[in-house]
Amino acid sequence: MSRSDHDLLVRDTVVATAQAKENAVNRLNSIQKSSSQNALPLSLNVLCGLADPRDSVSAPALTPFDPHVMSFLADLSSALLKDKRTKAYPDVTTFAFFCRRANLEHLHAPYHTMQGRLGRGLVFHIAPSNVPMNFAYSLLSALLAGNASVVKASSRDFEQIRITCEAMQALLIGTHATLRPYVNVVEYARERQEITEAFSALCDVRIIWGGDETIRRVREAALPPRAFDVAFADRWSLLAIGAEAIAPMDDQALTAIAKGFYDDTYLYDQNACTTPRLVYWLGEGEVLEKAKARFWSAVHADAHIKYVIDPVIAVDKRIALYRAALTLGGATLVPMPDNLTVRIHLDTLTPEVLNFRCGGGCFLEFEAPTLEPLASLLTQKAQTLSLLGLDAGAVRDFVLSHGVRGVDRFATVGHTMDFSLVWDGYDLIETLSRRVAGV
Repeated sequence: MSRSDHDLLVRDTVVATAQAKENAVNRLNSIQKSSSQNALPLSLNVLCGLADPRDSVSAPALTPFDPHVMSFLADLSSALLKDKRTKAYPDVTTFAFFCRRANLEHLHAPYHTMQGRLGRGLVFHIAPSNVPMNFAYSLLSALLAGNASVVKASSRDFEQIRITCEAMQALLIGTHATLRPYVNVVEYARERQEITEAFSALCDVRIIWGGDETIRRVREAALPPRAFDVAFADRWSLLAIGAEAIAPMDDQALTAIAKGFYDDTYLYDQNACTTPRLVYWLGEGEVLEKAKARFWSAVHADAHIKYVIDPVIAVDKRIALYRAALTLGGATLVPMPDNLTVRIHLDTLTPEVLNFRCGGGCFLEFEAPTLEPLASLLTQKAQTLSLLGLDAGAVRDFVLSHGVRGVDRFATVGHTMDFSLVWDGYDLIETLSRRVAGV
């Protein structure tokens, strides 16, 4: 190599090195600028967790059913059950019992053979606005799967949310401080799309609970390339009753059924996706008519003690009746003592039934000697089919043999709201964790 060639090589190397340094500095400045932007305060209310929930993005993934998570949830159960305020809220009590150590071990049992899995990272949850404790079950599922979470709870002033978050925060700043990055619950107005965008940009999974419009709006916020949505959309549920099972019931048993039906429906003003909107009777003749009379009399008696009709709900029921008369098949009002329980009888089942919605004890009613007319309604919109006096195995066989696109779960009366780690057809532990494959 000549002297001039050597000098040129040295010069080019120096220039290339300088350029590389400049590129590196530019990249660092870009990262620092991005980090600085992420560090800007968000205008939201943190109910529990980190002062800035965005910092949870650096929390390491855990194995499903991590012992520290199990202990945290068991201690949360104890704290909630000791809180005197809990007694006023059956949904908080139910959640506290769900978190008991014995139930957690029961939930863990089907996954004992699960090996080589880790949580996906950060899960961002959009909880529904009308079911107070949904946020807690969503959070619990992600925790058990090994993830950190940021949960947007309902911005309505639900005392149940306050009680639960205060109990969690007390544990997170005390004996369970190591889990503080994993448990973040926030409140902000749904119009603050920039906050949704900020959390969406950081998450590995986004769970959306809500109606079609809510899901559409949230999905406008971009996700990282490997992140994905789990959407629990607005669904429709029903109760199927075998008329012959009502006749032999004594009054005590029927009262218990009425109480369970109240919990499935009136307790949340029929706002939950799991709440029955249609009562489908299997039977005919005198047996059917007697069964209807006994069932609805018991339901009305139970609701009369517990439920106070809001004037707005009363008006909604009247409007719903007019709407049903115009849009549904042969809709007629069934006489009842008052409008506490509104029954709308249908001559035929049409697809419009799936769009009927009215709260506060407003029910569609249809009867047939078999389940065949029901098959056409079991679309993707159908979620929970609760059963009374029918063989669950036979109904399951009916659903499977007809290849219906809907019905993701069966339940007994009084238990439609019971949460499970398999929800809307998703196994939440498998969905919210990833398999680390190898030899």
